Amino acid sequence: MSAHRVWRFDSDIDTDVLAPGAYMKLPVEAIAPHCLESVRPEFAAGVRPGDVIAAGPNFGIGSSREQAAAVLVHLGLRAVIAPSFSGLFFRNAFNLGLLLLTAPEAPTLREGEPITLDLQALRITSADGRILTCAPVPGFLLDMVAAGGLLNQLRKKMEPKP
Repeated sequence: MSAHRVWRFDSDIDTDVLAPGAYMKLPVEAIAPHCLESVRPEFAAGVRPGDVIAAGPNFGIGSSREQAAAVLVHLGLRAVIAPSFSGLFFRNAFNLGLLLLTAPEAPTLREGEPITLDLQALRITSADGRILTCAPVPGFLLDMVAAGGLLNQLRKKMEPKP
């Protein structure tokens, strides 16, 4: 298990903050530099592949825009950890291959803290050794994330077998 750096956010992060409406006519790679700029202007430029977001409740509230999850995938986020997620954002994220972990104690994770994710046991270990337990994630959703999203998973299933 490798360490993942935490970016900490408050509650009620909405899809317009993740993928601002002014850029919605652009491709995901052009929207990504504006991800979360209204609350953390340095986020998109500073995030690195494998980093995670730890947030308060209601992550992904707002519109059903798929780009809100797509920009996080494009930026290389490994996971978003929060006590709760918008239902539409939850499904969009998994469809695009973004892992969401529901953990009531997510807001206790600290900015910049290295954490480890154990997907077999569905737990997070913080830098100081605290263990946070996550709600179960159905196997088919974990498989979807491992495949890089629903479309990749379907392509793989459709490949002719030798």
